[in-house]
Amino acid sequence: MNHVMSRRERVEHLFRVVASARFLNKAGLGNEVPFFICPFPPEDGLVMNDDRSDLVTRLAHAGIRVLDLSLYDLALDILRERGILDQLIEREADTDKAQIRELLQGILDPESHLIPKIGEAIGSTPHDVIFLSGVGEVYPFIRSHNVLNNLQSTAKDRPTVLFFPGTYTHALATGASLELFGQRQEDRYYRAFNIMNYEV
Repeated sequence: MNHVMSRRERVEHLFRVVASARFLNKAGLGNEVPFFICPFPPEDGLVMNDDRSDLVTRLAHAGIRVLDLSLYDLALDILRERGILDQLIEREADTDKAQIRELLQGILDPESHLIPKIGEAIGSTPHDVIFLSGVGEVYPFIRSHNVLNNLQSTAKDRPTVLFFPGTYTHALATGASLELFGQRQEDRYYRAFNIMNYEV
């Protein structure tokens, strides 16, 4: 798809794809992990939240169960469970930003803490597809490519869609890259499909 989709076209495309048997049965992926990126313009962040929420409801009416997870909410849950959220909020103004970043990156490490938390949700909630959002809200403490790399062993049974405020590009010369907010070279990640290019 070469033209920039309107909000309505994007929503309709997402519904058509996610509701399709081809998508839910992980067809046409060439034995790759069923990971999809849904890139969207960063300025559409708030409307994308609304559209994702409406999409979950619409899919439920079509009999498709979505496990809708926010990286931001999961991060807050982890900080609460560790008993440090209030303490962190209290001291944030007087603490060096680099120290906070280092602390949060350790506590919210995808492999040790975040993926097990996602794994709990996957194990306890019947679902047909997983939606992951909140990417922009947790940057730079949690990086998308780290989440996807570590999620491969946990979320390979059902399709997973990562809602990404930026661009996801594939180029033969440079491989694939996630550019958060359309300007940062977020990192290389090769194994996901751009859901906006997925045909049903």
